Amino acid sequence: MLFFQALLLLGYLYSHWVVSRLKPLHQSFLHIALLVVCVFLLPITPSELWKPSGAENPTFRILGLLTVSIGLPYLVLSTTGPLVQAWFARERSGAVTYRLFALSNFGSMLALLAYPFVVEPMLPTRWQSMAWSGLFVLFVLACGSLAWRGRHDQPMTSALDTGTKNLSQSLTHKIPKSQLFLWIALAACPSILMVADTSYLTQNIAPIPLIWIAPLALYLLTFILCFERQGWYQRHIFLPLLVLSLGVLTYLPTLGISDLPLLWAMGLNLVAFFVVCMVCHGELALQQPPTQHLTLYYLMLSVGGFLGGFFVGVLAPFAFNGPYDLSMAVLFSGLVVSFSLWRTWKILTLKLRPIFAIGTTAALMGLFAVSVHAHMDDADGAEMMGRNFYGSLKVFGFPVEGYRTMMHGQIVHGKQFIAPDKAMQPTTYYNEDAGAGLAITTKMSQGPLRVGVIGLGVGTLAAYGRPGDTYRMYEIDPLVIGMAQKNFTFLSRTLAKTEIVLGDARLQLELEKPQQFDVLVVDAFSGDSVPVHLLTRQAFEQYVRHLKPDGVLAVHITNRFLNLNPVIQSAAQQLGLTARLIKHSGDEDRLVYKSNWALLSRNADWFAQKALKDAITLEARPGFVPWTDDYSSLFPVLN
Repeated sequence: MLFFQALLLLGYLYSHWVVSRLKPLHQSFLHIALLVVCVFLLPITPSELWKPSGAENPTFRILGLLTVSIGLPYLVLSTTGPLVQAWFARERSGAVTYRLFALSNFGSMLALLAYPFVVEPMLPTRWQSMAWSGLFVLFVLACGSLAWRGRHDQPMTSALDTGTKNLSQSLTHKIPKSQLFLWIALAACPSILMVADTSYLTQNIAPIPLIWIAPLALYLLTFILCFERQGWYQRHIFLPLLVLSLGVLTYLPTLGISDLPLLWAMGLNLVAFFVVCMVCHGELALQQPPTQHLTLYYLMLSVGGFLGGFFVGVLAPFAFNGPYDLSMAVLFSGLVVSFSLWRTWKILTLKLRPIFAIGTTAALMGLFAVSVHAHMDDADGAEMMGRNFYGSLKVFGFPVEGYRTMMHGQIVHGKQFIAPDKAMQPTTYYNEDAGAGLAITTKMSQGPLRVGVIGLGVGTLAAYGRPGDTYRMYEIDPLVIGMAQKNFTFLSRTLAKTEIVLGDARLQLELEKPQQFDVLVVDAFSGDSVPVHLLTRQAFEQYVRHLKPDGVLAVHITNRFLNLNPVIQSAAQQLGLTARLIKHSGDEDRLVYKSNWALLSRNADWFAQKALKDAITLEARPGFVPWTDDYSSLFPVLN
């Protein structure tokens, strides 16, 4: 998100510079040259040289990869909106250009919805790259023809756009700095809110696959409605709704996970999010300047969008140890909208303005205090808190209940009994009757074991360690490692030798020589989110490479929303493995959860043991397309 917002800012800056500083002929030649250069950078498939080792900070690697693979083509694409609108206004004086901004956002929303629902299920990644590159060539021809056609036009005059009727029509030459800052702030608030609320929605309300699409689609929809025509945004309707919405976004974090039904919590959250974005973008639309300031206006919008993404994506993980972004977004949105109304709303007379300013500020500070208090209550009892690129983590101790737990939002990463005599009992999904526990305990008769674990959690599986055993654990998040070592004792009290490898497990396994694991446990899922790259055929090939000939692969597939059985079975079938499903009903008294595990082995006779008598054969699903690094789709496995 930050990369695309930054490139959009550069693209809008280029558009403003080109329109305001260059003659039409020079604009045409420069832009056509850039379009031609982009064609030589196709296709957009990234080089293998950018494959990470898996242990470095991912932020700069991701930004660098995106820059070299799609940087210039996307930069040129990002100039299209303001540049074409400026050319349109130059060619057709008096036409309503701002509706083209609504049209471009409508195209963006269609693409957003089409990709996961149409493109990804139909085309492998390499075909998507080729198809996109072909369409980009058509775009180059279309945009190049527009640039060539307008090379002899007259420069845009300073005449006011007769189709624009708003408060900015008085700005004939120079726009006040206060107006520029207001445009930036009105664009920044929805940007902050979108990223912060998406994080809150996916971590604290419903970690449902693809749910992140909803806030982004609503964000684009508000742009479409507000800029298509100004009749969609009516202050007398949306301002009362804004008050309610800010209250809802403040109130929801004060609730427990199960206080509201899932659909109610999601619905209220998304409706409130939509209203706040609608008001901010509606206020922006009401302040559209005349067309000679069009590119400057869009430049300020892109500055605001970038600053919002930068705040949540870069500053917040370092500045906050908890999810305070949403509280900040609520406060900023309320303050900025209030300032916009204070400057432009004619109903506010000079006498009413001080009362309005004091009242709204006091109300918003009250909401902010409630929101921050809710997050502090949420962290009440936390023994340790931390936040980084991968999200926010907390360790809670519950002395009365007798256990300690690590949480990522509402997702439990592990629990441990506090009582010393029970502390080494495997809990949650790792008890001896569940898949991973069965795989390890049935292998113990062979002597010392070498066990690999993808996804450390709190280190629960180390509880099975015996003298002579080795447990090699792969974990991508350094915060998880620190909390597992400091707040839990599975790693310190185990009798086995432990090795912890920091980094993406699949990338680390690709770099290592065969580890000869007796058991390899794959459990790097975050709640119901699925790291697809750990479930492709190429990933399973790496797992098998690191197993002994009679080794066992245990894959945790517990999921409320996805049925991963076909994914496991298809991979097993391609690699000549026998796959069985182990279901466990859970036991609350032992802090054991309901779980589903898939066990895979080259040795089909291993499943004949009495301990595995309840294992279920995984049947192949007709027509299911196996997941590979080049193709995967969630829709065939949705429950």
